[in-house]
Amino acid sequence: MKGKKKKILVMGASITGIPVVEKLYQRGNDIILNDVKKIEDLKKYIESVKDLNINIVAGGHPISLAKECDYIVISPGIPLDIPLIKEAKSLGKEVISEIELAYRLIDAEIAAITGTNGKTTTTTLLGEMLNNNKIKAFVAGNIGSPMIMKIDEAKPDDIFVLEVSSFQLESTVCFKPNISTILNITPDHLNWHKSMENYINSKCKIFTNQTSEDFTILNKDDPVTAKLKNKPKSKVLFFSRKELLEEGAFIEDGYLKVKLDGKLTNIIHKKDIFIPGNHNIENSLAASLMAYCLGIEPSIIKKTLMEFRGVEHRIEYVCTINGVDYYNDSKGTNPESSTKALESMKKPIILIAGGYDKGSDYEKFINAFDGKVKTLILIGETSEKIECEAKKQGFLKINRVKDLEEAVYKAKEMSEPGETVLLSPACASWDMFKNFEERGTAFKSIVHGIRGDKNACKKKH
Repeated sequence: MKGKKKKILVMGASITGIPVVEKLYQRGNDIILNDVKKIEDLKKYIESVKDLNINIVAGGHPISLAKECDYIVISPGIPLDIPLIKEAKSLGKEVISEIELAYRLIDAEIAAITGTNGKTTTTTLLGEMLNNNKIKAFVAGNIGSPMIMKIDEAKPDDIFVLEVSSFQLESTVCFKPNISTILNITPDHLNWHKSMENYINSKCKIFTNQTSEDFTILNKDDPVTAKLKNKPKSKVLFFSRKELLEEGAFIEDGYLKVKLDGKLTNIIHKKDIFIPGNHNIENSLAASLMAYCLGIEPSIIKKTLMEFRGVEHRIEYVCTINGVDYYNDSKGTNPESSTKALESMKKPIILIAGGYDKGSDYEKFINAFDGKVKTLILIGETSEKIECEAKKQGFLKINRVKDLEEAVYKAKEMSEPGETVLLSPACASWDMFKNFEERGTAFKSIVHGIRGDKNACKKKH
């Protein structure tokens, strides 16, 4: 990335693309910004770069751009099989992701986390552990800010804690974290990756460039990740909620323990971990093992696990209205994630689900209702697909509605004191919302606005 000025094509004028443009422009490069949206639809995104001397090509991906650039930085969500990308690759042009670009521009250490579910919680939790130990941690990637936005602030002693998606990893070349973790791999984004094998291979790129000096942490309880143990060149450690391990992180006699280099350390009793659910035990095991490998004091790991309140949109308590609890799990963007949310609920559930179809199968999701779901309220383009699977399994208490607002009001109408209204869509949000955050925020806004009484919600203590 250093040396003479380059002509760089940045594809995607949104959350990732704009910071990439700004950083590359600051370094004296010529920039072409390209997006499939029309220029009038990009105004709110390109406001910060409108005065820069860059070329903006909107309304499509002209194949001719491949010849005009030295390399391409692609945003997540842009398919790698479009003609422009294929032409660039045929010409020998590099096509890289934003995290690959940022990696090439920093000297700080990296702890990277991927997986189908649990990424955001584990990433945030590890960041808290580091910061509580007086280590500057930049939590970025697929969570919060793009990594590229933080590179000028980072010093060599700081650590980037990255949540990385399969989309981001797919276009990495040299990316090499010091510690990588794969939490789990279950079917997701198959409409994009075309096959489970491709999806797994994308996830595995997190450890492809690691060496024997690095760590790779895998979930022993997940059948897919457990089989990856011989693939990394790095030192492989496991975490397990179900088995005692010779090395790694595990539960024994109710305690979360870490064993490394023959030393066994008790961290915390699982009942003292604040965030509920078996899936959060797994997230806590992974974060604790990563933190331990980074030299964090066990007392700091314990303190963080006792105090960490979870992340927004992931089984997030909203309020209680007339004896009914409302939970926002908009982060439940696939069946496996929403299944974990159902398992964590203790009261009868009025479930709001449905959204963008990523090619998921909903059989196990419906099976997880297990007498806990009283009523299913469906929204979005997957409504019919989920309804058909539910009826196939004999679940008939189903309502299909036109949008999220109608769903919340229908849930209010059907709920009784002592029950829970849970938004956990088991689907992406892109058919009705920009992202899961927007969907979750909309849900909370509707809940707080029920009957026009913003004081109807009482905080839980």
